Amino acid sequence: MRSVEESRPCPGLSVPVISVLDDAGQLIESDQRAVVRHVVQDGWGADVVFAVGTTGEWHRLDNRVRQQVIQVCSEEVAKVNARLGPDQTRAVEAWAGVTAHTPGETLENLEFAISHGADAAVLAPLSIRGIDDPVRFVARDVGDLLDLLPRRIPIYLYDNADIAVDPKIPHIRTRQLKAMSRLDFIRGIKVSARRRVLGNYTQAAKHFRDRGEFGIYVGNAMLIFEIFRPRPGGFGVISEYWNRHRLRGGLPIGVVSGPANALPREWARAWQVSRAGDAERMQQVREVVEAFRKWSREAGAKHGVACLKRALLGMGVISSDRVAEGTPALDAAAAERFDAGFAAVREMARERIGDPWVTQLPENPSTETRR
Repeated sequence: MRSVEESRPCPGLSVPVISVLDDAGQLIESDQRAVVRHVVQDGWGADVVFAVGTTGEWHRLDNRVRQQVIQVCSEEVAKVNARLGPDQTRAVEAWAGVTAHTPGETLENLEFAISHGADAAVLAPLSIRGIDDPVRFVARDVGDLLDLLPRRIPIYLYDNADIAVDPKIPHIRTRQLKAMSRLDFIRGIKVSARRRVLGNYTQAAKHFRDRGEFGIYVGNAMLIFEIFRPRPGGFGVISEYWNRHRLRGGLPIGVVSGPANALPREWARAWQVSRAGDAERMQQVREVVEAFRKWSREAGAKHGVACLKRALLGMGVISSDRVAEGTPALDAAAAERFDAGFAAVREMARERIGDPWVTQLPENPSTETRR
């Protein structure tokens, strides 16, 4: 069977999309499709639509609903690419979060994602119960499944201590990552961690692969403003931060931003100007995304998903801001404060960033929107 090694990791902005649920916890398919179109922004937003990640409440959804989200997002990305046409620089990719609570469900989700058109899968091996050896699981169980299927797709690992099964083992060890990177279908890793952990991976990245490219994606999105900040007077010159922390293995090739559900164009701009080392414009867009983070935190430390859904509801993208059972919800007072704060963020974006990098509202907003 043909290798997937020639596939190159997709650079740019990855948006881990929210899952739109009704009062019974079931997926609202039409709204989920609207979220995909919204984050792509006619080619001005997401380079990758990442379904059923942490922002998508994967650990709180029934596995059938997880699969439904994967299918809907993959289908809608294909439609978006067809609409954008062949002249676009690069097709948007649909990545499926296939992690489940058990190894069996995880493999079932991977097979489902492949059969329903996903371009890549994202796997968090430390978040699956009953796996003592993540390298063996990926090399044997995942590899054997891929060998049996008529179509193979790249797989990206996911490292996030917040969702690790064993708090004593919060991160994939470097030697484990090196071993997994030798597999032709493992093409990169998303790292949602502090700068030190990210530094360990980037420093070692040059040793991860004997051949091909291995992509590292920044999951703690605000770090890009530190990683790419140029030295004083050094437009486009590699940052002091990068040199100081000895992050020698190559720059990250992408950022994964949950807040980009609400601000896809602004976060696409953040990635663009950060990679360019444009300090002035980095500061402008940073003020906007920092303001959004401020208002989300004021709603509560664990209310990020609820705030994203509230923002999309207010913009007319979705008709329901229901969160999954177990996800902290906004009370009426917090929702009202967030509404006012998000309106201020939108105005700041118009003033500080300007067109075409201010997120556009849908042409046919939901009739049930509250604002």
